Amino acid sequence: MGLGHAGLGDDPRAGRDLGNDPLSLRPDRVHAAHVGGRRGRGPRMRVLRRGTLGTLGTLALGGFAILALSAAPPLSAQEDAAAAGKVVYDRWCAECHGETGQGDGSAAASMLPRPRDFTQALYQIRTTGSGQLPTDADIRFAIENGLPGTTMPGWPNLTDGEIDDLIVYLKSFSRFFGQGPAPEPLDFGSDPGGGPAAIEAGAAAYLTMLCEECHGLSGRGDGTSAPTLEDWRGLPIRAADLTEAWVLNGGSSVEDMHTRMLTGLDGTPMPSAIDAMNSGVVSPDEVWQLAHYLASLGPREMPPLREVIRVGRAEAGLPADGEEEAWAGVEAFYFPMSGQVVQLPRNFAPAVDGLWVQGLHDGSDIALRVQWNDPSNSPDPNWDEWQNKITAALDLDGAEPIALDSAGAPTARPPDAVLLQFPFEPPEGTDRPYFLMGDAREPVYLWTWDSETGVGAGRGRGLDSVEPLGEDPVTGEATWEEGRWTLYLRRSIEVESDGLDFAEGAPMPIAFQAWDGSSAEVGKRSSVSTWYYILLEPPASSTVVVTPLLAMLLTGAFGLVLVRRAQDRRRDG
Repeated sequence: MGLGHAGLGDDPRAGRDLGNDPLSLRPDRVHAAHVGGRRGRGPRMRVLRRGTLGTLGTLALGGFAILALSAAPPLSAQEDAAAAGKVVYDRWCAECHGETGQGDGSAAASMLPRPRDFTQALYQIRTTGSGQLPTDADIRFAIENGLPGTTMPGWPNLTDGEIDDLIVYLKSFSRFFGQGPAPEPLDFGSDPGGGPAAIEAGAAAYLTMLCEECHGLSGRGDGTSAPTLEDWRGLPIRAADLTEAWVLNGGSSVEDMHTRMLTGLDGTPMPSAIDAMNSGVVSPDEVWQLAHYLASLGPREMPPLREVIRVGRAEAGLPADGEEEAWAGVEAFYFPMSGQVVQLPRNFAPAVDGLWVQGLHDGSDIALRVQWNDPSNSPDPNWDEWQNKITAALDLDGAEPIALDSAGAPTARPPDAVLLQFPFEPPEGTDRPYFLMGDAREPVYLWTWDSETGVGAGRGRGLDSVEPLGEDPVTGEATWEEGRWTLYLRRSIEVESDGLDFAEGAPMPIAFQAWDGSSAEVGKRSSVSTWYYILLEPPASSTVVVTPLLAMLLTGAFGLVLVRRAQDRRRDG
């Protein structure tokens, strides 16, 4: 963000060869590690390589070496910490980051962005300047809090001592640490204050610094440069969705966003704003105002998870589409999505991470509005390059990759899609069908939509088996604007065809599934939710109104009795 995206060549460490054998700290390689980690360079290794000595000389020298080693001082505190940190790393980190810290663990090929390559010493979340090493506190922050929007979780199970040791070991992977003075945090200045005027000025700075080229006019990551973005490895990387601050790396507060803009995110196209400040494009206060504007684009915290979508009664009639102003006053429910990782081929890097759902009914029909952020209006030729890179970068877990034609364009452009699933019959108790589109024993009722064929209905007997229901009366339409889909679905509450009958006041299970076509998501490679409930609220009755009023009157009367008795006792005393 800021004057377009920066070239990766601007980073002083990008592309430097750090070697493939960082500090290992195996017991028989302590000295090799101590002098730089190259194989066969420690004193013990040099002794054992000498092959021209006679037998007695060899034995004598070997005995001398053993005595020398036994008389050597104990490992330094730093080496002790690194050895302890290796134990933590091997247990919790190596699966993704690899045994040698190069981000090539057994699970890495299924992840975008890839796990960090510690040998390159490129850390995104820092308080130090662009191209500078992080402080120990910066590394600790990432370990404790994780990196939202990636597969890196926080590690609250680790003790402070274990994290201290782990930091020492992580730094041992790169020879850049330990050279020169310890890194120092930047001076970030003080916030001049927020408010409407600051947000308005920040919106202007957003355009001045060309942030919309990557992040889009509304901040949803749909800028014109978004399909071309790559990280330092040459792998595709998404422009951050600034409207979902809870998944921003490094935090969601105004101060966090200001820090990220000044430091930049090393290894990504996100540059530091300091150059723009030094050249007079923006002032320090304008960068603070930009941070206030970014914080105003959406919730800072993940919306609270609620189990039930409450569908209110629309006495004035249902909206005719998803764009009507009537939806502005309707409560929206957020449902997080995760990759389908139960059945092959799995999706460990899902593009759709959540849906917003609203509902209304009028006693005869039910209308739902479903919204989700998606930077591409698939199928979109402008995202062909992105689709090709995603297909090449990810281990598709057995899925057939989309072939390319002679010009390098994909032979298929999958559509965007969403489905809602329900049981065919109201369940008894907590019983529900299998959440991945049911099974042969207990199928599910589906409302389907994709950006090519529109709205439909179906019967699901598993992820591989969907039978269209041509007579189902569900209707609707979808619109895409500035990185967001809005899907409108409508159907009668009761149907004569083979479908589900809703009932006012009766909770009905509901689950969701979504695909981003430009990210090559097809078939089982999707985002899924667990089961939730949808509840059509009944009309307000006199009982609903009278009961609270009666309770209030009785409570008031009882209170007066208690006060009167207390006064009588005081008077009698």
